[in-house]
Amino acid sequence: MSAKTLGFVHTSATLVPLFQQLSNEFLNGAETFNIVDDSLIKDVIKKGKLMPNTAARVVSHVKLAESAGADVILVTCSSIGVAIETAATLSSVPVIRVDQAMADEAVQISNKIGVIATLPTTLEPTSDLVRRRAEFAGKNVTISSKLCEGAFEALMSGDAEKHDEMVAKALKDLMKEVDVIVLAQASMARVVDGLSAEEKLVPILASPGIAMKKLAELYF
Repeated sequence: MSAKTLGFVHTSATLVPLFQQLSNEFLNGAETFNIVDDSLIKDVIKKGKLMPNTAARVVSHVKLAESAGADVILVTCSSIGVAIETAATLSSVPVIRVDQAMADEAVQISNKIGVIATLPTTLEPTSDLVRRRAEFAGKNVTISSKLCEGAFEALMSGDAEKHDEMVAKALKDLMKEVDVIVLAQASMARVVDGLSAEEKLVPILASPGIAMKKLAELYF
């Protein structure tokens, strides 16, 4: 049996090495390729929400990945989640949101869930996904959303230290209110790595590793 191929659709080139590393870790020898279009996330941030023409381009990137030979497609941006779900209905191969497995895991852990983001355009889609996955699992959950205002801008202007400090503070505040936290953006995972075991009062979930582990279980 020939090895399966996983196609990635990214909205930032910075995610390519991370997912390559996770592929090596979880997908033992699977073929992978990347389609990167950072204009998608730039459009979402500029307009403050996912617009129809941007969503249409997400769908076309997924179709491209399918025609390039992907057996499974993983889209690694939470801000375009709704478009990913639309693309999945039009594809003959599985199309996966990077944050779905994380949302499912959070719902299993507790009904008091925190969602944290540095972009409002990611906060709402992730909170909405958690809400819908809870409904799907037949659970009632309370979601506390927290936006780290200014952290994304700090990161984009090259001040990673300021970004990390702001996210760490917000995480510590949110931990007092909830039993599990989901990170709406993969870029925040490194901040969690910098927290000590004593500081991690509740489980903090990041989507990339959880998504790849789930993909390995289901398809590879």
